[in-house]
Amino acid sequence: MSVHTESAFESNIEAYLLANGWDSILPGSYDLRHGLFHNEYFAFLAASQPNEWETLQSYLGGETAARQVIAKTLADQIDRRGAIGVLRGTIKHSGVTLRSAYFKPANKLTPELGEKYAANRLGVVRQLHHSESKPGDSLDLVLVVNGIPVATAELKNPLTHQNVEHAMTQYRTDRNPADYIFRKRTLVHFAVDPHRAYMTTKLAGEQTRFLPFNQGTGGPGQMGGQGNPNAATGYDTAYLWEQVWQRDAWLDLIGSFVHEHDGTILFPRYHQWHAVRSLLAGTYESGAGKDRLIQHSAGSGKSNTIAWTAHALSRLHGADDTPIFDKIVVITDRKVLDRQLQETVAGLEHTPGTIVRIDKNSAQLKDALEGNAARVIITTLQKFPVIADTADAVEGNRFAIIVDEAHSSTSGDAVKDMKKVLSAELDTPEDGVTSSTDLIAESASARGKHANLSFFAFTATPKPKTLNLFGEKAVIDGHEVHRPFHLYSMRQAIEEGFILDVLANYTTYATYFKLATTSPAEGEEDPELPASKAKAQLAKYVSLHPSNIGAKAEIIVEHFRSKTSHKVGGRAKAMVVTRSRLHAVRYFQAIGKYIDDKGYDLRAFVAFSGTVTDPDAPEVTYTETFLNGGVSETQLPKRFAEDDAKVLVVAEKYQTGFDQPLLHTMYVDKKLAGVGAVQTLSRLNRTHPGKDDTFVLDFANTAEEIAEAFRPFYEQTLAEPADPNLLYNLEHDLKAANILDPTEMRAAVDALLSGDDARQPDIYANLAPAVTRFEALDHEEREGFRGKLDSFVRAYAFLAQIAFWTDTDLEELFLYGKALLVELPREPGAAVPLLSSTVQLTHLRNAVTFEGSNSLEAGTDEAGEALPGGGKGKQHEEPVDRLSALVAALNEKFGLDLDDADRVWFEQQKTVVENDDELRTVALHNDRSHFELVLRKRLDDMIVDRHEANGVLFDAYFANPDFRVRLMDFLGDAYDQFREGA
Repeated sequence: MSVHTESAFESNIEAYLLANGWDSILPGSYDLRHGLFHNEYFAFLAASQPNEWETLQSYLGGETAARQVIAKTLADQIDRRGAIGVLRGTIKHSGVTLRSAYFKPANKLTPELGEKYAANRLGVVRQLHHSESKPGDSLDLVLVVNGIPVATAELKNPLTHQNVEHAMTQYRTDRNPADYIFRKRTLVHFAVDPHRAYMTTKLAGEQTRFLPFNQGTGGPGQMGGQGNPNAATGYDTAYLWEQVWQRDAWLDLIGSFVHEHDGTILFPRYHQWHAVRSLLAGTYESGAGKDRLIQHSAGSGKSNTIAWTAHALSRLHGADDTPIFDKIVVITDRKVLDRQLQETVAGLEHTPGTIVRIDKNSAQLKDALEGNAARVIITTLQKFPVIADTADAVEGNRFAIIVDEAHSSTSGDAVKDMKKVLSAELDTPEDGVTSSTDLIAESASARGKHANLSFFAFTATPKPKTLNLFGEKAVIDGHEVHRPFHLYSMRQAIEEGFILDVLANYTTYATYFKLATTSPAEGEEDPELPASKAKAQLAKYVSLHPSNIGAKAEIIVEHFRSKTSHKVGGRAKAMVVTRSRLHAVRYFQAIGKYIDDKGYDLRAFVAFSGTVTDPDAPEVTYTETFLNGGVSETQLPKRFAEDDAKVLVVAEKYQTGFDQPLLHTMYVDKKLAGVGAVQTLSRLNRTHPGKDDTFVLDFANTAEEIAEAFRPFYEQTLAEPADPNLLYNLEHDLKAANILDPTEMRAAVDALLSGDDARQPDIYANLAPAVTRFEALDHEEREGFRGKLDSFVRAYAFLAQIAFWTDTDLEELFLYGKALLVELPREPGAAVPLLSSTVQLTHLRNAVTFEGSNSLEAGTDEAGEALPGGGKGKQHEEPVDRLSALVAALNEKFGLDLDDADRVWFEQQKTVVENDDELRTVALHNDRSHFELVLRKRLDDMIVDRHEANGVLFDAYFANPDFRVRLMDFLGDAYDQFREGA
């Protein structure tokens, strides 16, 4: 046999398997009619269930007859229930129950189960002639469990000028999906060469979709891209047969991972399988009390990974053969995950009643925690505060807490209440007397880490605080950092094709404008205003100006029609992300009006919470349902999925967790940064048949800003360790202000923690003196104290969770300070007048500033800070400036390269002329002088129709003949535009 052939590759894989618990099965022993290896199945029965097999033989007239009957029964049951259903379940005949496989018992307390598990027969078949339609065809490898074929593999060797692509092509073109072995038996099919591996669970001819089954170039769970690391010895894909097909791992995969639902097989991708196995191995070694963070990108199948993790942890036993965890609590706010989790876990081996979804009220959570039956509990974090003081008899001592999207679910008092409910460490003092000091100590203890609680935090975009809470300590380039326990990066997900690169097609627009201030009335001065507030209001004035929104609405609709509408087989949709609810309303109205004016066949919807009143039309109150023609908030996602719904305008909704694969284009008119930028733009990254790319048109951010927002999450995210001792600096500054009195603090906190409604007056009585002392300070001292107290409260809520010590003084200051912040009177601040009455938009233009790929080539190794600036917050005075100076500054920034051709009013008139079909016809069939003659007759009426755009210029047109002439010259250029476009 030549060393360079495909056969040599096949032989080496087989040799490894045979040396590690697998048996060789002759291809001729395959029963084509039943799709089974009978000898293997009956050898398994004889070894694992000898009594049952002997009983059946006596009932059915001997071994030969029994083999024929049971083989047909087995085949029929697999046809009806699927291979997974039969392997995990039982079949019955003549009152005798048979199992088709035994999976590894969770503990060693029943040795007989271990013996039955060892009786499983795993076999490998080479060159199996499998096909009824093409008898000459053969499969390179078939993997068999107890006589049932469960997997196939086609192997290729680049030394013979064929690779994994040829293996996938062979499955697509040479293998008949209707053959029995593919249609009713096997679960997964692997295409493999020495460097890469792919898999599919369904053959569908040319439509067969293969998924990468590779480790990543950095190795499993590490930073890298698509592919595999170069192996120092052996094949790059050896992990497939050495790890995944390893006897125990393969049986565990079939017993605990593969899921069948409505004829569809769910088989884990490599990173999912490896993450769950790594979490189990690490938890087995550490026991309860160790937290872990899993950074898995969007498109990683995170929901299924959570489901598999929950199921596996619920069965995990330690070396002492006792469960490591008494209950698994899954914290999520996503209904999709709730449903998917239940379906996936329910499809795995479990006892009915052990999986409970808390979908009614907190009493249901209390019952599940206090009962014996529930092993996996799916709930929201918000239900724990309700039962914090009533769940006194929680069943069990050790809990695994799986958190979906960790950064949004792991801060504040709700987490403290959850820890309080689940912690086994918070006991009543031996003397039965609980002092105020004990209560404060208990409150502080509830915030920190607990030896009986393990958090498993899943997120695609971990913040520095999240990494400090749950990440692994590591030293990189001499610096201590926190890093994820397991990584499947955005880079790898993009390169493997599980998500699309939303930065690949990116266009940014800049809005250039000029403002003018009206002259102050006689005796009035140019007002002085807080610079940042006034600039913000000036920017808001421009952003909400009808001319600005109208111009952008035109860009959006025309871009969608010309560039997006034909994508995804003509089913593509777009989202418009706005900066406020009022912006959403005005954008929706402007887009709708433009569509109606043009007679386009497009349907737009809008999404925002609550009610909106437009200050320009205060008599009308807008709601999402009203603007959407009666479509309710709960109905909107389903309505938007329909083919006629094309554009969705949003404000603070649908920017996280919204999964609509047909969403192709996003129009952004909102500043985005950090996690928010990644989560918002990632609404586009879902794959769909026919969806090859995405597009972003951004009015508010530069390409560089967005790239920097994505960079920390593109590969591995790191965080600097936070120092809980920073709290002492803030504590010292607060006490030095002479506002806080220890006696008042203790009395108020004692009342707060008492749980006695009758003591509420004590809280206010002991806050009031501090408020009085606060009010006696000057403005600068008041704001300084408020800022430091707010910083302390925020920092403590986070740092107390990572400190390995508790400090009752800090806990007391936190509890008192949090209540005091609510009572401290707010400074009225410098009033900013309604600027729309003193400022006028005179120039406006939207222009492309970047167009092309904004894709990243690498992430960043710079660790983020959990508490920038030591947690001290804002440290500068608010400058003031004159309104005219602020307007001039904005004009300098945003009014570049503007001339009269950019004036809003003039452009509006020109647009009206250019959209007039009659004038277009005149221009195309006459010279300019005749065109201007007709234009002059029509112009008065056209100006009147547009008079609301600018009353001043409207008046000037009719009052000033010279103005009229200049406008006529300007608009006469439309003649050339008409003829050039013909």
